[in-house]
Amino acid sequence: MDELIEQMKVALASTFAFYLKAHNFHWNVEGSNFPQYHSFFEGIYSDAWGAVDGIAEHLRTLGAYAPGSFARYSDLSVVKDEINVPSAMSMVSKLTEDNQALIDLLTEVQRLAESNRKMGLANYLQDRIDAHEKHGWMLRSIT
Repeated sequence: MDELIEQMKVALASTFAFYLKAHNFHWNVEGSNFPQYHSFFEGIYSDAWGAVDGIAEHLRTLGAYAPGSFARYSDLSVVKDEINVPSAMSMVSKLTEDNQALIDLLTEVQRLAESNRKMGLANYLQDRIDAHEKHGWMLRSIT
């Protein structure tokens, strides 16, 4: 159970970091296709933001506290911070890579949930994997 809890913390931090990066790109994207990218990034960050609370609440049901600081998220996240404003296509590329890292992480966390017989959590994680697989398809379709 300890490994599941620790990996759920990584999932929370990574989801928050993914949300923040997509929101940053939404705010700062430029170019001839600005309206399309702006709306597209909004859909991604809205979905990720909607998942943050659910992941934190699942952590609490496991008897653990949810981390909630930028410093802790930075330490835990598989999604790295973006301090620059890249080109629109670079934004898409970075989100594609981060999205795949999230799919890989969530797949491992789902396996841990199943092995710990936390089927509700495993089902929740499968829904998150499905959402990220859809994001991945859409992101790959742009490049």
